[in-house]
Amino acid sequence: MKTKLSVNINKVATLRNSRGGDIPNLVHFAELVLKAGAEGITVHPREDERHIRKDDVFALKEFITNYNRKNNASIEYNIEGEPSSRFIDLALAAKPDQATLVPVTPGEITSDHGFDFKKDLETIQEYSKILKKERIRTALFVDTDLENLKLASLAGADRVEFYTGPFAEEFDLSPEAGKISFETLYVPAAKEILSQKIGINAGHDLDRHNLRTFSKLPGLLEVSIGHRLISYALEVGIDKSVKEYLQALS
Repeated sequence: MKTKLSVNINKVATLRNSRGGDIPNLVHFAELVLKAGAEGITVHPREDERHIRKDDVFALKEFITNYNRKNNASIEYNIEGEPSSRFIDLALAAKPDQATLVPVTPGEITSDHGFDFKKDLETIQEYSKILKKERIRTALFVDTDLENLKLASLAGADRVEFYTGPFAEEFDLSPEAGKISFETLYVPAAKEILSQKIGINAGHDLDRHNLRTFSKLPGLLEVSIGHRLISYALEVGIDKSVKEYLQALS
């Protein structure tokens, strides 16, 4: 089974917004990412529009639709956001291939925790049902707590996306610590999710080093990677960065 790489281009929008104008251009950058071999584009349009703006969501949708038609390709568009009427309305209008619901804490720098199904289940069920009715694949951002994950199937989503920040932090300390985190936390969590016949995505601080371990996760269908991939591209260029990440995945 081949794991797909979806590149999160939030950081490109952050750079653009820091100066105003349209440089770097998101659509042009997305095209470079796809030409390098990535199989998806991910964006997280936050309410404050500090990086991805509403108009970006639709410009990228149009670009990916045209790219697929022109190249007979099947590039996927993944939009992330909190379970709210704001985000759902945006997703229903843009019609991405996948909508990833993520719990958002006001003021956070980046997503740093998954859903608590006991607390969030009713809301997630409501929005998952709306998205799936429109044939938008639905994923839920989750941690590895096994008791929590036992309730995953009740949410009605198609996939989960494992929050891999804790794994990456351990791997940064040492590859051995990362391997222990992977084997003791993520592998059992993946087996629990697979037993419920739910698909598996993953993302957050994955890079060309720790992916060589994490790519072995049972059932891993897709990784969504932004910050570290874009940061490495500042050193070596986006083409080389994407290709090295694909190599690590393989």
